[in-house]
Amino acid sequence: MFSLSIEKIAEVTGAQLLVRGSREVCGEVVTDSRAAGEGGVFVAFRGERVDGNVYLASAARLGAAVVVASSEVSDEALAEARELGCTVMRAEGNDCEEFLLRLAHYWCGAHPDWLVLAVTGSVGKTTTKEMLAAAVGATRRCHATRGNLNSLIGMPLTVLSAPEDSEVLVLELGMNHAEEIARMSASCEPTLAAITNVGTSHIGILGSRENIARAKAEIVTGMRAHGEVSPALALASSGDFTGFIADGFARPAGVDVVSVGSAADDPVRAVDVTLDEGGRARFRACCADGWARDVTLSLPGAKLVDDFLLALALVWRAGLDRDAAVDAIERMEATSMRLNVLEAPSGARVIDDSYNAAPASMASSLDVLSTMTCTGRRIAVLGEMGELGDEAERLHGYVGAYAAAKGVDLLVIIGGELADAMAEAARTMGLSEDAIERLDSVERAVDVIGPVLAEGDLVLVKASRASGLDQFVRGVLAR
Repeated sequence: MFSLSIEKIAEVTGAQLLVRGSREVCGEVVTDSRAAGEGGVFVAFRGERVDGNVYLASAARLGAAVVVASSEVSDEALAEARELGCTVMRAEGNDCEEFLLRLAHYWCGAHPDWLVLAVTGSVGKTTTKEMLAAAVGATRRCHATRGNLNSLIGMPLTVLSAPEDSEVLVLELGMNHAEEIARMSASCEPTLAAITNVGTSHIGILGSRENIARAKAEIVTGMRAHGEVSPALALASSGDFTGFIADGFARPAGVDVVSVGSAADDPVRAVDVTLDEGGRARFRACCADGWARDVTLSLPGAKLVDDFLLALALVWRAGLDRDAAVDAIERMEATSMRLNVLEAPSGARVIDDSYNAAPASMASSLDVLSTMTCTGRRIAVLGEMGELGDEAERLHGYVGAYAAAKGVDLLVIIGGELADAMAEAARTMGLSEDAIERLDSVERAVDVIGPVLAEGDLVLVKASRASGLDQFVRGVLAR
């Protein structure tokens, strides 16, 4: 429950106090006026389709103690707020993102006992965050990012919603542009962090993988010691930008680097990795201090081994019980739309990985499809990937070629011109025309593919969120 004086909120955020109301702040900080409640703070953003400033009075009527505007406030709205006893502020520079980041920074500082752990990366950051949250939660009161609240808005909202008795915060930091992770890191000041990898997500915005690596490395800029725990960054030793980040950013900033992987000199490593018939990894996890134990992950995919090791490395550096942490991770269930294996009425198994996609995660999911036991056909239902800029056609082609190389029995490709590039590359790599189904819409895919799924088939569904392939999953499960 967030509780702070009106004057302190204005002081730490630089917001202009327009109306000093009588209501005390003791509630939730929200950006949706409909969620405003007694004693809460409503922060009004101006979106492309919705202007939150229109709903200042509505939030006040619902009991909000403070409403924060990002534009000029009308005399009528000020008068109504004054009558209701609601405080009205205007964010400095009309920048409500900065308002939230500053407020979260103060709130973290007001809770010096909170240990902050952060995760970023191109692919796998949500899975790693979920593993880390489960691991930490086994022995500590843990508050973690919910869903995809990993932006300049979502991250501070996560901090501001943390229960007072929290001991550890596990935060996911996402980004679209340079400097965003730096701003979030400065706000939450993590002590331990992990970068899962450097892929091609947002390459259309940032221009190159090196620039993406620089943006991910910004996480070290705000890292701070917490008591006896010194700042440490976990990186996969197999990553081609690991040395670039470690030597160019982490170590110069005074941040220790913990490498994870399968090399003998990795302080946290996995040996004897095998996959069972469900594609789940089994291996022995080892730490440099001699600790070791056998692990079986509950989710499919060999790529999850590195995610596990990154989480284990942070648990170890935090001084937490590693055995309890591993027990918790082994019990984890799939996050919705992320490698979640479901059974359709037809008897086909559907690997729902429709939440998001990048070239590297597409390849990883195709690996899962090819390694899981299957008595019927292996079917890949793929849609387009976003934010790839000038590289989009080439990278979609790589995915189509990779699907062909994995030998899928049926490749269903949904979308427009970029889907065409995927299909053409699959043909070039030798996948027969009979094994390629090119469809323009998700609805058409449900109508065409749904009726032909049969018992024993294994179906991967993967695309960027905007492609809407979650509708395909719902459609075939409803048949």
